[in-house]
Amino acid sequence: MASLNFKHLRYYWMVAKTGSIARAAEQLHLTPHAISGQLNEFESTLGVDLFRRAGRNLELTDAGRRILNYADDIFTIGDELLEVLHDQTSAKKRSFRVGISDAVSKSIAYRLLEPALALNDPIRLICREGRLGLLLAELALHKIDMIIADRPMSANLNVRGYNHLLGECGVTVFGTPALAKRYGGDFPACLNGAPLLLPGEDVAIQPKLLHWLEMNKLKPSIVGEFDDGALMKSFGQAGAGFFVAPSAMEADICQQYKVKAVGHIESVVEQVYVITTERRLTDPAIVAISESAKENMFGGMLEVA
Repeated sequence: MASLNFKHLRYYWMVAKTGSIARAAEQLHLTPHAISGQLNEFESTLGVDLFRRAGRNLELTDAGRRILNYADDIFTIGDELLEVLHDQTSAKKRSFRVGISDAVSKSIAYRLLEPALALNDPIRLICREGRLGLLLAELALHKIDMIIADRPMSANLNVRGYNHLLGECGVTVFGTPALAKRYGGDFPACLNGAPLLLPGEDVAIQPKLLHWLEMNKLKPSIVGEFDDGALMKSFGQAGAGFFVAPSAMEADICQQYKVKAVGHIESVVEQVYVITTERRLTDPAIVAISESAKENMFGGMLEVA
């Protein structure tokens, strides 16, 4: 019997984790054609089909699912081996790799990560920012240790991960003093016809906010949509329109962006999740983040589940 080709196994593993050859090729910095050819060769060597078509994506066959469990163990052990060797040969701080969804407020991300920087066993913090889907692929490959997100990981994704809700809070509408004066009156009626900056469609609260506007019969002028909350706030600071952000960060936002709070929307709830490969949190840095958020974060303004 032919020996196992670990390069082919990694290509298969990446396709299984991402759900498509195109996304796997992007992560591996190869062409889809190269990945497809290597997969065909791997299936031929094993004598089994590993995938079947499901629309635009691929889904695992029974044989593919059995092999996936072994592949997870193989690459996890390999990463652990590299970590052990690194610890023995380097006096550097332990690397703590965090993925931050670009929908998450930068201020919230800092508040969450701050306790990890104060551990007795110091860490070297490495932050990666991007869309949640790409960060989940990085988590599956153990390239990051945890993800901070505004929504839980979907249950239908082929990624071994667990959602940990840290807390939730309502949102506040902000605007420059000049904008607030121009569109004065009672809240939320003052938003009718006013310029409004919306979170992008990749941000969990966007549909909740649109539903709230509809229920209150409000028709603001939508100026733009922003996946990046910091960019949206910068436009808001320049007076381009009103914008929303977590109520828990109201004081910081008013001070940093020179805006004022126009009104609060308690029915539109923004959530904060940590997504890890651990069902039960054991990493000291992640434990510190979770405990601090639930006990002290935002002076009690964050309602913790």
